[in-house]
Amino acid sequence: MIERVDPFLGTEPTDLPPPVGLAATWWWPKPQVGNTHPGATYPLGMVSACAYSGAYPTGYGRYDLSTEGVPPLLHDRQLASGFTHFQQSGTGAIRKYYNYFRVTPMIEPLDALGTRWEVHEEQAEPGWYAATLGPGIRCEITVGPKSAVHRYTFPRHRDARLVVDLSLGGLDIPFGATVPLRAKLRSVGPGVAQGEIVVEGAPLAVHLECDHDQWRQMLWYDRRLMPGGTRLDFDYIRPTTLRPFGLMWAGPSESGQTVELRMGFSLRGVEQARANLYRDCGPGPSSFTARRESTTSAWRERLQLVTVDTPSRDRQAVFSTALYHSLIKPCLAPAESPFWPSDGPFVFDISTMWDIYRTQLPLLTTLLPERAVEIARALLTICEEEGNFPIGYRMARGADRFSRQGSALAHTFLADLCQLGLPGIDWEWALAHMHNDLRRTYGEDFLLRGEAHPISHTLDLAFGYWCTARVARHVGDEALAGEFDELATRWVNAFDAGTGLLKDSTFYEGGRWNYSFRLVHDMAARIALAGGDDAFVALLDEFFGVGAEPVTQPGVRPTIDELARGYALHRFEGLNNEPDMESPWAYQYAGRPDRTADVVHAVLHQQFGTGRGGLPGNDDSGALSSWYVWASLGLFPVAGQNLFLINAPSFAQSRIRVGEESFAVETRGFVEPRPTGPAQYVQSVQLNGEPLGRTWLRGDELHRGGRLIVELGPAPGGWGARNRPPSRGRRAPTSPLPEVTTP
Repeated sequence: MIERVDPFLGTEPTDLPPPVGLAATWWWPKPQVGNTHPGATYPLGMVSACAYSGAYPTGYGRYDLSTEGVPPLLHDRQLASGFTHFQQSGTGAIRKYYNYFRVTPMIEPLDALGTRWEVHEEQAEPGWYAATLGPGIRCEITVGPKSAVHRYTFPRHRDARLVVDLSLGGLDIPFGATVPLRAKLRSVGPGVAQGEIVVEGAPLAVHLECDHDQWRQMLWYDRRLMPGGTRLDFDYIRPTTLRPFGLMWAGPSESGQTVELRMGFSLRGVEQARANLYRDCGPGPSSFTARRESTTSAWRERLQLVTVDTPSRDRQAVFSTALYHSLIKPCLAPAESPFWPSDGPFVFDISTMWDIYRTQLPLLTTLLPERAVEIARALLTICEEEGNFPIGYRMARGADRFSRQGSALAHTFLADLCQLGLPGIDWEWALAHMHNDLRRTYGEDFLLRGEAHPISHTLDLAFGYWCTARVARHVGDEALAGEFDELATRWVNAFDAGTGLLKDSTFYEGGRWNYSFRLVHDMAARIALAGGDDAFVALLDEFFGVGAEPVTQPGVRPTIDELARGYALHRFEGLNNEPDMESPWAYQYAGRPDRTADVVHAVLHQQFGTGRGGLPGNDDSGALSSWYVWASLGLFPVAGQNLFLINAPSFAQSRIRVGEESFAVETRGFVEPRPTGPAQYVQSVQLNGEPLGRTWLRGDELHRGGRLIVELGPAPGGWGARNRPPSRGRRAPTSPLPEVTTP
């Protein structure tokens, strides 16, 4: 699996064959670019490192800021002024961009710092990135959980140098720069230095060790050397008065000579940064090869958690890379919170819950349950310390600006963990914070008026109460659970019974059609509100463009009129928008799993591909890639409901490592799919040798391991027409997920 991962996939604008059939009717207004980067990463680690050009949004690449259509060029070729740390992965307009501690190998004078040299001979694999900069310097980077190790191979030169810039941060886009407020830098001894910058309210410390003891070590300020200087202190830096500063090692180099730079990071000071470096890399001076091997081993272990059987090297590459992208974020940094004194789990780069709660968090819960619990405990601590569950959370002080995206999204994640019975969480503690959080922000309007606007928050909050009722019942508080179950019925207030769609409102990215097909906890009542199965399916068919004419996608800098015409289609955005991710499975609740198969097949085989342009839109911290993983396996999580819907798998066989168990998905009658060919349809299903007369699995069935056999055929059969996925109305079930279904 690791050999087939392509870290460059998604780094350029979408470049896929023209869609045909159903996929040709979908319209994608959001940026048609993956926004990934090929840099060195560690599974759910704190640190990433990559070539830095200043481009949007990771610092890597060639493209300018884009919120609609194809991103415009910022650079006409791959360039880099050095290598930075703490990149985002697949996000869009988050407004908090890191790219701190730029390291630049040079054979030019210090005045040339900031020059963007052409990048040649790029290579990347999980945990390792390499490139040759224009002056002929070969550059390699690997990372550990809280560290980075650089190795540079210089040409022969009388005055080579390795420059570290502590003043740089952010991107070369309007308002994209990040300026440190305070900074300290110390030359500790030969080849050793320590520094700390306060950026976006967070103190980030670094411990540096360079293995070239024959080179001079100097501090510099405003591109001027400070011979003999051992410290720099800036108590207050204004954006208007910032001058670059940092340290440098310089001296003669022989052709092929290598220099290694080791960097440990911490949010709790330079001594902890030093300890983190030694924990990751050991105290010895030479560590690049050992660190790279260790990180490769960690990635190999994670990427073996899911295996698929396919003769297609391209399909294996797309799947392996999707799994890789799903395991980069969020960043786990235990005992690193700079905002409160206690140790324990800490997490950042939740970018954002709106992106990851439907797909990526359920994937982490399945593959790495211990890490999922760690993330949950970190979220609970954030809520306790800061007063709210975050929608987005960065390595920065202060709330993100994404509260309009959604409400009560952490509740879905916690409800899944609770219903699975995973150890490690004090559920009475969790219940108190879940309850309090529901009453904040949009929750006040929900309680007072029965709905909240944007109207999608009404769905969020009603479902948040349903999820919290599960936790209340788990701890034995039946009275509170009953109260929450009653509030959970208010989801109906979000809908217009005359149209079967959401009420008119404002919406965060998209319109009411994009949000109208969410998998609410009472889908039977939702379908009845729309007028029954046929009327609900008719709405879905219109949304997915069944029988519609092909559309034209937005280009570079689309006009307002062009976007308005597209939005007026009320069309599925083909995974280019988060609320659309679960909507293909709404058909199953109306007895039409064949339609789910048609839509999912078209997405899998026409909207994902190999190469730099292989993603249909922003990967959003692995949310998009996690969708691909689940859909390929023929399973889809209904977040918060501890439920997995079954669909035709995209591979003949697959195996999922679930904690200590293994769950196999096997097929009969499978035909290797063609990108523009027909879908395959489920005819029947067996679980552990017994017929499964339903279209879903309970979470505990997946987590205890087993064998699912899916029989496929070229035409829809009767499977799923009558036995619908569970709906939960006013009265909550006594078991987490009952076998009974709603007719």
